[in-house]
Amino acid sequence: MPDRPPLLVFNDQGIYCQAADVYLDPWRPVDKAIITHGHADHSRWGHKQYITHHTNVPIIQHRLGAINVSGKAYGETFVINNVRFSLHPAGHIIGSAQVRVEHRGEVWVFTGDYKTEDDGIATPFTPIQCHTFITESTFGLPAFRWRPQSEVFDAINAWWYANQQEGKTSILFGYSLGKAQRILKYLDTDIGQIYTHGAIENMTEVIRPMVALPPTTRITRETTKEALQGNIVLAPPSAHGGTWIRKMVPYVTAAASGWMTFRGARRRRAIDKGFVVSDHCDWSGLLEAIEATGAQKIISTHGYTDIFSRYLREQGYDARTEKTQYEAEPPATETETASETTTT
Repeated sequence: MPDRPPLLVFNDQGIYCQAADVYLDPWRPVDKAIITHGHADHSRWGHKQYITHHTNVPIIQHRLGAINVSGKAYGETFVINNVRFSLHPAGHIIGSAQVRVEHRGEVWVFTGDYKTEDDGIATPFTPIQCHTFITESTFGLPAFRWRPQSEVFDAINAWWYANQQEGKTSILFGYSLGKAQRILKYLDTDIGQIYTHGAIENMTEVIRPMVALPPTTRITRETTKEALQGNIVLAPPSAHGGTWIRKMVPYVTAAASGWMTFRGARRRRAIDKGFVVSDHCDWSGLLEAIEATGAQKIISTHGYTDIFSRYLREQGYDARTEKTQYEAEPPATETETASETTTT
């Protein structure tokens, strides 16, 4: 297909399908956008029309307000200007999807963010056969290799229990959409109660109708130090260092992130403990996903793009990089609305 223009191109607004006049996860306002998932770097405000997986609809409505959005099921084909689109499980967070684009016998797949481990919340990643695969490479280094999540959550619960025996409150930081609910699902409520920062509680309320989660208690101004003692608090990274944390003394902090692979990341964030929990693929997951697609052309969009693409070329792939405005993971100073960050 050398004479045809690329089915998807990268421009200053996002990933563009000219044949359909549609953008995938655009970072500037456009007329029509197909959205892979609800994180702020992939679902931005200002588009005239949004198309996404139906379980992502209430999530982006919560974040973006009154928007023109339609929901699709996994595997449901919808045609725009003779281009066939469908959404397929990405396994990243609840409602996350890969986008399959087919036109004139050519198939491209854009992953958005994804992971291959089944976390028990998101619909597990499904590899889709394609000619060109646009993949993230957030953790595209051999150093990133995840332990089975059952081992990690056993360690989190053991940490909480040990802190409780010392009369300390456990504060665990994780992003309010996806990471927090994944942690919440596997906390052992036989140990104690789960308290939540307002940002996490607001998002969890949106997700509860879709996922079975244990009970939580929102932290308010009336919440006492005595009530929190020995229990666990889930909070977004942006809450670390805030004045609200003072009522929890004595406490121990921990962060759940793929970046906790590196000890320096924990020191920079002034965190007592790090748990390696990521909603992205590790090195092996990326390679396995690429192989499963059968694609020969690989485009790496964010993360360790240069190193990862160079390795793929050494393995015989036609691999290159493209710049986007997606974050490698949500930034450490996670952006929330004022109503979400205030613990009232």
